[in-house]
This record gives sequence, C-alpha cells and structure tokens, in this order.
Amino acid sequence: MKIKTTFAALFLMALPGLAFAQGCQGGAKHENTTAMSCAEGSMIDPETGTCVPLVTG
Repeated sequence: MKIKTTFAALFLMALPGLAFAQGCQGGAKHENTTAMSCAEGSMIDPETGTCVPLVTG
C-alpha cells in the first residue's frame, strides 16, 4: 500500500510540469492568435486589425 501511495503522490506532483510542457510548444498555430472584439455596429478590418464602423445602405 505504501508503494502505491508513493507512486500516486509522485505522479500527481509531475502533472503540472507535464501540462506546462504540452501547452508551451509554440509553433505557427499560436504565433499570430489574438482575441479581439469590437463594439456593436463595427467589425474587425482584416488588413489593419482594427475596428471599423459597419456601412449599411
């Protein structure tokens, strides 16, 4: 029983380090990712990355 408890404790201690290693690999999929929202009545201009008013009519 002591061995199982020891291995369980060691495994639980290693989990945060393993999760950190998986999430910090970098790569192209995370380099240019941003979260942005615009006010009502405007939208994001893909060329400039800024909010521009919607033109209707």
